Amino acid sequence: MSTILISGISGFVGQNLLQYLSEKGENVHGVGRKAVGSAIKSWEQLFKASDAAECWIHLAGKAHDVQGVSDESAYEKANFLLTKQLFDAFLASEATTFIFMSSVKAAADEVTGVLDESVLAQPQTAYGKSKLKAEQYLLAQPLANKRLYILRPCMIHGPGNKGNLNLLYKFVKTGLPYPLAAFDNQRSFLSIENLCFIIYKLIHSEAPSGIYQLADDKAISTNALLGLIGESLGKKARLWALPKNWVTTIAGLGDRLSLPLNSDRLKKLTQSYVVNNQKIKTTLGINLPQTTEEGLKHTLKHFRHG
Repeated sequence: MSTILISGISGFVGQNLLQYLSEKGENVHGVGRKAVGSAIKSWEQLFKASDAAECWIHLAGKAHDVQGVSDESAYEKANFLLTKQLFDAFLASEATTFIFMSSVKAAADEVTGVLDESVLAQPQTAYGKSKLKAEQYLLAQPLANKRLYILRPCMIHGPGNKGNLNLLYKFVKTGLPYPLAAFDNQRSFLSIENLCFIIYKLIHSEAPSGIYQLADDKAISTNALLGLIGESLGKKARLWALPKNWVTTIAGLGDRLSLPLNSDRLKKLTQSYVVNNQKIKTTLGINLPQTTEEGLKHTLKHFRHG
């Protein structure tokens, strides 16, 4: 049994990770916006408790703002300065392992081909830049006999998640046709089960420090994903393959007339983003417990009954 501290324990990933690690017999404490299964109530107490822990998992931060209303200073404070403060405290403690939850968006906002860890990181958003700045600070510090794992997950989903997958689910549920089926894209996802499994294996490994991308084994097209959603609802998803030039023209009008579909939204809905997970699998010598389809079906089941 290990003693583990988690920052951001009340968030989507934090709550699932707390349950997973606790069921594995780990002694887990943490701090978050809400008190969740933890005696630690403040950051100050978390710093003081660090000497009693072998591992520190840093999840807290500001998530990517899809509405684009957050300013850069908010990301700087939450994703860089807080990470710096926590890591400095970790280095001064007796804890041996630090796991930082970064994002593939620290590497690239758009992907041509398949994204792996060798890519030259060039994030374009304030979110991605703040995550990369935190990564660079961590990597620049001498570790001595400590270990540092920087994890770059792609889109995470699971019970309790309220992100874009949930929005697609609600869209299919309405019975409205999806008009973008002519765009054949591929996207990587990461089930919360696979994420928790990898973190648990890392805690008890001797893996070398570094950056590791996290994703399920296979990417999936939006059309196939909509099909899985329809299957979970007991109905067939309505896919309309409108000519791409029609859709592009409508999106252009949306830019000028503030329509629901504009060029930026069309790009986000139809672009590919495929992430390679081979480095973490090879390093740990593992196979993931859930396939892409199994993980998505499990999440969709919870959307229906949750």
